Amino acid sequence: VFELKTIGVRQIADQLRRIAEVEGIKVDEAALMLVARAGDGSMRDAQSALDQVIAFAGESIGADDVASVLGLVRRDLLIEIAGAIAREDAAAIFDLAARAVESGYDLRLVIRELARLTRDLLILSVDPSRVADPEIAADAGRQALLDLSRTFSGEDLMRAFDVLTKAEYDIRASMQPRYHLEMALLRWIHLRRLVPLTDLIQQVQSGAPARAAGPPASPKPATAGGGGKPAS
Repeated sequence: VFELKTIGVRQIADQLRRIAEVEGIKVDEAALMLVARAGDGSMRDAQSALDQVIAFAGESIGADDVASVLGLVRRDLLIEIAGAIAREDAAAIFDLAARAVESGYDLRLVIRELARLTRDLLILSVDPSRVADPEIAADAGRQALLDLSRTFSGEDLMRAFDVLTKAEYDIRASMQPRYHLEMALLRWIHLRRLVPLTDLIQQVQSGAPARAAGPPASPKPATAGGGGKPAS
């Protein structure tokens, strides 16, 4: 028995680039990274995926060609979803979920790629210099990903990862995978309103009122003479 280790995405992409140059195939960097990720650590699988894309797209290959042939989720859609989460725009979540369904994506794959995105955002929130790492982002999407990472806390992203991991498990046997995707994203928005315990402690120690994040409470009606009835 030979225990073979998986190969890094960057190494796979470098080898695919060399193959493309020898074969006279023009492949942009974003497309190479998509194919390399699709290989999931296997050089053979990545080369087979590249062959499929070449058969479809010919001698000039872009990220859209790779996404179409391999059924991969476009990164810009994932970034739009994360942006809606950051804005706490629940209405946009349903529209974006509908776009994922209309595009024919496997919704379990959408959730898995969102989990990958939260991991990348967490890395950038810890070390912004990693934005230059091709395993994190292609050239075209680096600034958007870096800007997005600044809108989330580390605690928020770790909670989101847990929510998405559970949703991917639950969606396997579901007859309505779209509902699981929508509910997972709405739950992520809800979790963003939770205040870390350390922040609550600091608020109490500073004398500030301690309350959970979220929309302000509605003001109580004014009362006349301290009584319980509203003033006329």
